[in-house]
Amino acid sequence: QVQLVESGGGLVQAGGSLRLACAASGRVFKINSVDWYQQAPGKQRELVAGITNGDRTTYTDSVKGRFTISRDNAKHMVYLQMNSLKPEDTGVYSCNAEVATGTDGETWNGWGQGTQVTVSS
Repeated sequence: QVQLVESGGGLVQAGGSLRLACAASGRVFKINSVDWYQQAPGKQRELVAGITNGDRTTYTDSVKGRFTISRDNAKHMVYLQMNSLKPEDTGVYSCNAEVATGTDGETWNGWGQGTQVTVSS
């Protein structure tokens, strides 16, 4: 029905930047909201940033001023710009989205498969 695919991960040195993308496809009328999560090695998944239907953004304290979440409604995409990366930002980044599948109020909620971010010191 709806598929989410993350991209943009990779290996980068500390201080570098990456831009992650979360693409929704299939029966997508509009992406309502998206949360980006990080799962660091050996740790539970943690919320990093989110954007709501009204474009309100939230960030966990450790990434404030370094990460920026944004959206392109026409392309059904949400981005996470990651600057000044640190080794502790290493992990699998996944997006969780609520998607409106039509104008009837029905929504879909699900996850992408994740993309690996590795920051070397």
